Amino acid sequence: MKHIFKIAKKFTISFILVIVLLAIQANLDLSLPDYTANIINVGIQQNGITESVPEYLSLETYSKMNDYLSDLSNYYELDNDRYILKNSQDSIKSPFMYVKISELSGDKVPFSYEMYKQELTKYDETMINQMMKEFIKQEYTKLGISIEELQMSYIWNKGLKMLLIAFAIMACAISVGFIASRIGAKFAYLLREKVVKKIMSFSSSEFKEFSVASLITRSTNDIMQIQNMFVMLLRVLIYAPILGGGALLKVLGNSLNWVLALGIGLIIIVLLFLFIFAMPKFKILQKLLDDLNLVTRERLTGIEVIKAFASHDYEEKKFNKASLKLSNTILFVDRTMGLLMPTITLIMNGIAILIIWVGSQSVSLGTLQVGTLMAFITYSIQVIMSFLFIAALSIILPRAYISIKRISEILNKENSIKESPNSKTFTNTDGEIEFKNVSFTYPDADEPILKNISFKAQKGTTTAFIGSTGSGKSTLVQLIPRFFDVTKGSIIIDRENIKDVSLKELRDKIGYVPQKGMLFKGTIKENVLLGLDKDDDELVKTSCEVAQASEFINNFAEKYDYMISQGGSNVSGGQRQRLSIARAIAKDPEIYIFDDSFSALDAKTDKNLRIALKNHAKNATILIVAQKISSILDADQIIVLDKGTIVGKGTHKELLKSCKVYQEISSSQLKGGAIDA
Repeated sequence: MKHIFKIAKKFTISFILVIVLLAIQANLDLSLPDYTANIINVGIQQNGITESVPEYLSLETYSKMNDYLSDLSNYYELDNDRYILKNSQDSIKSPFMYVKISELSGDKVPFSYEMYKQELTKYDETMINQMMKEFIKQEYTKLGISIEELQMSYIWNKGLKMLLIAFAIMACAISVGFIASRIGAKFAYLLREKVVKKIMSFSSSEFKEFSVASLITRSTNDIMQIQNMFVMLLRVLIYAPILGGGALLKVLGNSLNWVLALGIGLIIIVLLFLFIFAMPKFKILQKLLDDLNLVTRERLTGIEVIKAFASHDYEEKKFNKASLKLSNTILFVDRTMGLLMPTITLIMNGIAILIIWVGSQSVSLGTLQVGTLMAFITYSIQVIMSFLFIAALSIILPRAYISIKRISEILNKENSIKESPNSKTFTNTDGEIEFKNVSFTYPDADEPILKNISFKAQKGTTTAFIGSTGSGKSTLVQLIPRFFDVTKGSIIIDRENIKDVSLKELRDKIGYVPQKGMLFKGTIKENVLLGLDKDDDELVKTSCEVAQASEFINNFAEKYDYMISQGGSNVSGGQRQRLSIARAIAKDPEIYIFDDSFSALDAKTDKNLRIALKNHAKNATILIVAQKISSILDADQIIVLDKGTIVGKGTHKELLKSCKVYQEISSSQLKGGAIDA
């Protein structure tokens, strides 16, 4: 998890900008219901009259009011044929209400103040304001002021403001979406880069632990899940609490709050159900996806074997079994999630109906205005929508959480191959190799595969390794570039323990060619120059000539620009091996390691290649793992392995005299007797 936060910290400024934009957007969203309420309450019901006391009074009304308010002149001044309000105070509503209530009571003025106070208790603030608005409307009509123009002016004013707010909300939403998408894409890029870099540092032990199929899923699907979560977090998780919290503050103290509380309670129950039943399935889902990728990869990689053994039915059943498990799990999750949105929509609509049903009674009693009721419905929906957003996140978060754990497993995995914190550099460039009592045991194995291996390989010499299958030949040479680390003993190159130098410097010394020639999608030239920061046509040509690859390359119309398919599937096994050898030769290393790299070559090509290589790399140290004695007859030193131990060491002729195991191998391979070979 710390790796995720470390990458996320790089986007701090962008996070702050997103939060600011979302706060602005939420604030604007929260203002719209008030505008709607004002248009209904003031614009429609009150004909656009916003003031609580009249701004203008007729001479007749002023005269009548002056009888009950001796200091009315402190508030109004004469302007031609009417009086204009010059000093508004809320207390001035009282004399107007005094007259209005006395008229409504059926009595004529004068009306006693005691009777006024008694009658006043029958009206709440909302009704008083409505009565005042009606009084003002009548007064303005009497003065010839157009109520229709006043109303339309108010509605147009509020409507235009709502339109501007809507455009501002849209601008904020687009900006947040743009920034969030960029952050998500960049975050995924950095995380993928970190994961791939970590995977590239894995030894074979870590690859066996995770499996290639799982690593592919984690590097692609899991990171995509985290990216989706990241974008949703920025766009929803921050916005939902601001919007929901603001809407709750807007409706505090309303008599209809119990309806909203009921809706929130129902949504929480739905979300709890979701987390209890659906979340455990997400972990299973990712594991099943790994299994399906593994089965698919095996089927595609081994398609020739499947065809050769006519095992299509068996393999199809195996694939269908993995696919069915994944499908059933996805169906369960999708069905569970499919119930979420309709359920919350039902709750949301039910709450709106309940609010209207309860609120309409208050409207009919005059204690609640229609616009206020509409605003309350809108705010309630905003609160519920906030929970809906969180519910949408609940679909992504559980799966993303599992993906984060799976990615963290890779990033937190401690490499079995460790570099020294104080790495040394090679001061010598001879390429001399020495094994000192080296033993090696595979992780989780009971017995060592190599035991007390000791030998030296000098500069300019060829050392070969031969032995029966499982004797440890390939394992031995894989210890040199530190694909594995020795269990006991040490490997010395140019007087330095290989554990004391950096992996890069160590591997820069080595040209390694595996038994299975691995090529990458690209041209022959790109494959030969792999890892070299240069574009040298002559180097490519020379390397391919030494590797005996020029003959078949020249048959291609594109020559060295011929496009190799993924894995080298459009060239033969022998051609792949020769191109892999050419790649090592182009590197011009101090040490060559050929791990049974001539197995797919015919005898003539094998012989020509060894002669050309000996001339080209006469100053390098060459190590050859071989199954065929014919490939190592001219080696300066042949080491015979049997069950992980050295049972013979010397030249071909020396071993024929002294090593029984070598004699058995020689007699089985060389025609007419080993000595004559």
